[in-house]
Parts: sequence; C-alpha cells; structure tokens
Amino acid sequence: MNYISRVMERAVARALARAPAVAILGPRQCGKSTLARQMLAGRPAVLLDLQRQSDLNKLADPELFFSRHRQELVCLDEIQRLTDIFGALRSEIDLGRRPGRFLILGSASRDLIRQSSESLAGRIAYLDLTPILAVEVAGTPLAELLWERGGFPESLGAPDAESSLDWRLDYIRTYLERDVPQLGFTMPAPQLNRLWLLFAHSHGQTLNQSKVAEAAGMNVRTLGRCLHLLEQSYMLRLLPPAETNLKKRLVKAPKVYIRDSGILHALLGIGDHDQLLGHPVNGSSWEGFCIENLLAAAPKWRPGFLRTGNGAELDLVLERGGAAHVYEFKLSTAPKPGRGFHELVADLRPTSATVVAPVDTAYEVQKGVRVMPLVDACRELTGMP
Repeated sequence: MNYISRVMERAVARALARAPAVAILGPRQCGKSTLARQMLAGRPAVLLDLQRQSDLNKLADPELFFSRHRQELVCLDEIQRLTDIFGALRSEIDLGRRPGRFLILGSASRDLIRQSSESLAGRIAYLDLTPILAVEVAGTPLAELLWERGGFPESLGAPDAESSLDWRLDYIRTYLERDVPQLGFTMPAPQLNRLWLLFAHSHGQTLNQSKVAEAAGMNVRTLGRCLHLLEQSYMLRLLPPAETNLKKRLVKAPKVYIRDSGILHALLGIGDHDQLLGHPVNGSSWEGFCIENLLAAAPKWRPGFLRTGNGAELDLVLERGGAAHVYEFKLSTAPKPGRGFHELVADLRPTSATVVAPVDTAYEVQKGVRVMPLVDACRELTGMP
C-alpha cells in the first residue's frame, strides 16, 4: 500500500469512529471504490453500487433496507445518482445514533450534492480523494509517467502512451455525455466541450469571464453555472488571489487550471512525453501539476497566488495561522527564480520560499530561498502542523 493510501485509510477510519456517516468525494475513477473496499474488508458491511439498477432497486424502500442492515456498515457508491435518499439516511441515523453507520461515495463535491449538507448536518464527515499523487509513486517507474498521463489509475497504469490517451479521451466523452446530465446540468455536450477546451488553452492564466463567455458563445451567467459545475465535479480549479496587506496594485481575478494534468494533455491533443516537452503549455502544465499535489498535501492551508500590476508573481501562496509558504514552479533542472519572485518574497517575508523544479535533491539557491523536488515539498507540507 502506498503513502497516501495509508494516510487516507487512517483518515477514513478516524472519521468512521466519530461520525455516523462519512462521505468520500472525488472525481469518477479516482479510486474511491477501491479505498472503500479496503475499509469494508474484515467488518460486517454491505456495498451498493447505485450505477447498477439491481442495487438501486434494493433501495425502493430505504427504511426497510436500512433496518435490515443496522448492524452493518452500509456503503452507498455514486450517491449523486440518488440524492433524495438523504432524508431517509437522517431518519435512520437518528433512530440509534452511533458512529460508523454509513460510508457514502460521490463523484461531486458537497456543494453540488446539496441534500447531504442540508439533511445530514452534524451527522456527516467529508473527505476528498484525489487521483494518484507524486508521493504515492515516488521511486517507481510510474513516477516518470505521472505528469504526462495524470493521476487516474487506468490512465497512469495503461500499457502504452496511446492506450493511456485513449482512456482519457473516453473519460472526457463519458463525463460530458453521461456524468453532466446525471448532475442535473442540461447544456449540450459539444458546447460544454468547447468551453473545456477554452479553459485548457488558458490553463494557468487569469480568468476573464467576459472574454471566455464571448468565445464560448454564451452569456456570463451561463458561464458561471458551467464554472461551478466543472469546479464542483473536480475537473477545474479556480485559484483565488491571495489576501495580503501589500501596498501594491494586485491582480484580483482568479487563475484557472484543469485539475488533472493527463486530462489537460488529452484536451490539447498531447499524446506522449516528447510532445508535452515541445508544447507551449508545458510550463503552465507543470505549474498546475505541482499545485494540485501541494494542495492535496496541505488541505487545511488557504491557497492563493500573488501577481502585481507590473508582472511580479508568486505562483502559489499557502497561508494558515499567520504562517505563509510561497512557491514558484520552474520546468528546468537549473531553475532561476525571477526578479519579481525575489521582490515579493522580500515584501511578504514568508515563513518559507521554495522553487519547485524537476531536480534530484533540494538545495538553497540563495539565503531563504530553496530549490526542491516536488515530492520533497509535498512531504514537508504534510509534516507541518
């Protein structure tokens, strides 16, 4: 079992020990079902996959089904397909409140599955599961493929680059044609696909909603709904500007990223590592890849970025309790931080300043500024209180 799996399994076990219901949320095919089966092994449990009609039929009378399995851990997979069941879950929990009654798996965020927060308030703990991360495959052959193929297990473990790309293209098609309608969104798949492509081409750039809406052929209000859908279904990340007292003119629009690097590369038609290294998006792709890994390692830290009106920038700022860690991302084995990075570090005086690059070992490039491999930076964050 790898590093993050152990961490997630312990987190799920702790949550089940204190909360009547635990929800594991994350994108489809990221490993939620595999993790759940690990948690169900060796204990009285029943698993329903709500994508199967036969399992859906078992919940025709949810009160009867739950009453028959009160001594078991009930796991409901793909809960976004049956959100009207949360009222029945609440009633069952309140009949005899004890921890570890339900394990819920969903391919949408808690904000998108609104009924859970409304019906199970105070009764449910939430955990987010990401696709495979760099620390999970460090020291293995998969580490060389992770950035190119992304973290979805079927893509990362495919026998060759073409098979991996085919899997990701199928994933994109299924998301647009099946997953989006199941989430109650009625936009035609071609129009949403066009918008997704626009975001891929502007990966790592600040978001101008008016320009994107015009290019996508929709109004700003519809664009906002699409942004919410892509963000809350774990396909898109909007990185907000960091809050700071610096007396500088700062960019206030968020930056937009496709969350999985493999999905980004599939959208852009990048088929292998050589194509990736020669593509104009490679630097911003590396930036987004690093950001996703660092944020997974530091879920309790507030993320953002800083960019001044004259172009000085900190790619990532993590803040919590008065501490601030800042990062720049360089796709170079001999990275040199830009002058703007040094200016903002001098102004902000963060707890640490790190340049994350594909280097073998960490070193100090100047006093107070380190160059570090991504895995080392993630492990350092994980160990922080």
